Amino acid sequence: MLLDLDSLFGRKAPRSLEIGFGNGDNLLGLAKAHPERDFIGVEVHRAGVGHLLLAAHEAGLTNLRVICHDAVEVLERYLAPNSLDEVLILFPDPWHKKRHHKRRLIQPAFVTQLAARLAPGGRLQLATDWQPYAAQMLEVVGADAQFENLAEDASAAGFMPRPEWRALTRFERRGQRLGHGVWDLSFERRR
Repeated sequence: MLLDLDSLFGRKAPRSLEIGFGNGDNLLGLAKAHPERDFIGVEVHRAGVGHLLLAAHEAGLTNLRVICHDAVEVLERYLAPNSLDEVLILFPDPWHKKRHHKRRLIQPAFVTQLAARLAPGGRLQLATDWQPYAAQMLEVVGADAQFENLAEDASAAGFMPRPEWRALTRFERRGQRLGHGVWDLSFERRR
């Protein structure tokens, strides 16, 4: 059953989806800073969902909706093609062990689903503090002809500088403490 996002938000506006928002700090900050946009968060961990819902209620936000469900199913069943202007996937579980790499979210089939839900010209924003996963993200999304890498600096090997709009997440702070680098990627769905 596809969600009618215009009815859900009571308006037609640019829409961003954040998958795996953790405790929601980034999503909350974006929704506060951009009342002209609508934001949807998908997270499976109830504690993070509750944290974000409480903070959004306290802030009086009307441009934020939350779904506590598996992101793959949300894309398959609930979001219409071309219904999103942006998808954010920040610090997804890297599934470090090789035998678990099949569990990583950024896989070819999932990237194809993302492209179908993004409107032409829509953005896919990714970040990770795990270099092997960053390389896989770059390879998998870069191999999908529906996406164009927006990295301009060839010396950055396809990665972007940390965007100012992205809140410093708990996972990013942890990665910094552990001495990890952070890799940001930005792709546009071709028109």
